[in-house]
Amino acid sequence: MGHEVWAVGDAYEAYVGRWSRPVAREFVGWLAVDAGRTWLDVGCGPGALTAAALGTAPARVTGVDRSPGFLADARFRAGGPRTGFAAGDARALPVPDGRFDVVVSGLCLNFVPEPRLAAAEFARVTASGGIAAAYVWDYGDGMAMMRHFWEAAAALDPGAVAFDEGRRFPLCAPGPLAELWSGAGFAAVTTRAIEVPTVFTGFADFWQPFLGGQGAAPGYVASLTEQQRTALRERLRSRLPAGPDGSIRLTARAWAVRGTLP
Repeated sequence: MGHEVWAVGDAYEAYVGRWSRPVAREFVGWLAVDAGRTWLDVGCGPGALTAAALGTAPARVTGVDRSPGFLADARFRAGGPRTGFAAGDARALPVPDGRFDVVVSGLCLNFVPEPRLAAAEFARVTASGGIAAAYVWDYGDGMAMMRHFWEAAAALDPGAVAFDEGRRFPLCAPGPLAELWSGAGFAAVTTRAIEVPTVFTGFADFWQPFLGGQGAAPGYVASLTEQQRTALRERLRSRLPAGPDGSIRLTARAWAVRGTLP
């Protein structure tokens, strides 16, 4: 399987973006930030967290992402007089020291090759007394759609386990997240789970996003032959808990961490 792709907003939206929006809203509510603050959204993607932050009546929200495609989508979905967007790497943010009251990141940190460098950058750009916080999917246990997928894939191809995010991203758990934040110098570090329902109207609604090429599981599907893809599709169909109306009701959990800069 080739390099994991995260760049096309519509494909991302169908796959996990639609579930990330309620998580972003819950996360922002947990932070309980006063109006008039300056925010930095690191790894803003198509703008779900930026849009949620706008609900706090901020002075300004700045989004940073490495993907030109995602930045274009973020500008379309969350652009306006109180937002701005820039290309940049989480390990070397293109902003001055101590610039932001609130520094956040949604569903991004596990993809940063050196998350400790990113956490150090969060500390660098957070104002004294400011908040830094992030959340990531609970790939190991709480992201049911992906757990069903990888368990079905591994039953047909033992080599599929090498691509399973649950194995690849040990950061995505409360202990490692808290340790990362404390190591970067943040105080009053706390973590929490955020769980949202993921209801698919039917099997096609579940399966079709895996054909979009965005992320590890869709990338794995793209690497299969047509015969292998059909076998995986039918194995998934047989194991998913469909209701009488054909809907598939699952849940998605994210782990969040927050701290303050002394």
